[in-house]
Amino acid sequence: MDDRSRTDRTDELPNDDAHMSSAVGTPFVDDPYISVRGLSVEYAQMPAIRNVSLDFARHEVVALIGPSGCGKSTFLRCFNRMNDTIDSARVTGVIAIDDKDIYAPDVDVVALRARIGMVFQKPNPFPKSIYDNVAYGPRLHGIAQNRIELDDIVYSSLERVGLLAEVKERLHENATSLSGGQQQRLCIARAIAISPEIILMDEPCSALDPIATARIEDLIDELRANFTILIVTHSMQQAARVSQRTAYFHEGRLVELGLTPSVFTNPAHRLTEDYITGRVG
Repeated sequence: MDDRSRTDRTDELPNDDAHMSSAVGTPFVDDPYISVRGLSVEYAQMPAIRNVSLDFARHEVVALIGPSGCGKSTFLRCFNRMNDTIDSARVTGVIAIDDKDIYAPDVDVVALRARIGMVFQKPNPFPKSIYDNVAYGPRLHGIAQNRIELDDIVYSSLERVGLLAEVKERLHENATSLSGGQQQRLCIARAIAISPEIILMDEPCSALDPIATARIEDLIDELRANFTILIVTHSMQQAARVSQRTAYFHEGRLVELGLTPSVFTNPAHRLTEDYITGRVG
């Protein structure tokens, strides 16, 4: 980008005191499925997320990018309330799914987590059989009424992630015998087996080779038809390939959120441009 294309970019960081987002781009959508307003997170009184407000639509993939330590993963873990397990964490603000605040006192956290699947950076299959890994959630939440229904859930979940043909003769082998890419697809199958509405992915391909990464990215595109997906990634190429919108975080603030092609070809904030061009990172 030459200097002429930079003249209309803003350098100002979002204002911590503003209730609505000062992020540039399109942080809000019509008919939002998820609405975040004034979300802040502190660990031992140290701010990790600062007054973030934005929306997510149904059936979209949103990539969360930014330098290490900018708050992407902390933000992601607010949606299934994983920060609840950290004594020093304090979460304020509102996250509403279908207009219901998930931090309201009457929210059943176990039921909430059944609506929100999580896939971590490193594949983490349980030390159980391939079958039992996928069956774990349906058993825990009482989704399957009998073995026939459970078999159907396990087989269909493995089929959806393109793994069934590779493991159908090995379903009762330990899941740790699978390759890294297969383990990650198994973890995605485990996440979707309970029919969640939202899938959170925290750098799901960072430990995988290019071939396994391509299969996961193809899978993300297929899953978008049924799920809303939020993905943290350090790969801007991956963000460009899999997402419809991209959010750039800096020092715990949401700086910019917009359509992915626009964010990468014509960012509206100087910090976003500096990151995607490699000036900072």
